[in-house]
Amino acid sequence: MRFLVLSDIHGREKVSVWAKRLAAEHKADAYIILGDITHFGPGSWAGEFLSHLDRPAYAIPGNCDPPELVCEEIERHATLLHKRKVEIGSSTFVGLGGSNPTIFETPFELEEEDIESALRPLMGPDAIMVLHAPPKGINDRIPTGANVGSEAILRLVKEFRPRAVLSGHIHEARGIVMDGGTLFLNPGAAKDGNAALLDVNEEIKAVLLEASDTA
Repeated sequence: MRFLVLSDIHGREKVSVWAKRLAAEHKADAYIILGDITHFGPGSWAGEFLSHLDRPAYAIPGNCDPPELVCEEIERHATLLHKRKVEIGSSTFVGLGGSNPTIFETPFELEEEDIESALRPLMGPDAIMVLHAPPKGINDRIPTGANVGSEAILRLVKEFRPRAVLSGHIHEARGIVMDGGTLFLNPGAAKDGNAALLDVNEEIKAVLLEASDTA
């Protein structure tokens, strides 16, 4: 199964236009959206964005999304993965939106213990984690050189060894990392024209993409 993975849209209207073009070009079956659909709201914008997509979508809110309102809109127009375990094809997807605490006091931040308590009951072997926040030390480095990912997520990754960890949040940390048999993907900020393809079959693979027209 092939997914077009988007994160950090931040209210950019053109993203749905080029995302549909990329999905068609690369024959994606569905979208995975890793949060920050809006830029601090309104929640209704998330619904408008999702309603424009032309394939099934699986989504979580990010730290810049008003969580209750955006979760409601996701449930209306897509499949909500936040705090849920969902079978998609032959794979198990485990989701959590929001982020670990930041210095910015954004709308949807969770303490590390709350991240762990939300995810732990959902985890199992070979899960695909759909997150906004990255694990500490992987796809989480900001321009100062600091690693700002979640320690709780890192602990769970080390314990359960998921097939893949999809995360956004840190716009500058776009990339693909293979570590210990787990694929870690940050597709980059969709507001800047970034996306990724994720192929989930017997093997799991990812490729970074860039939209040619994001104006």
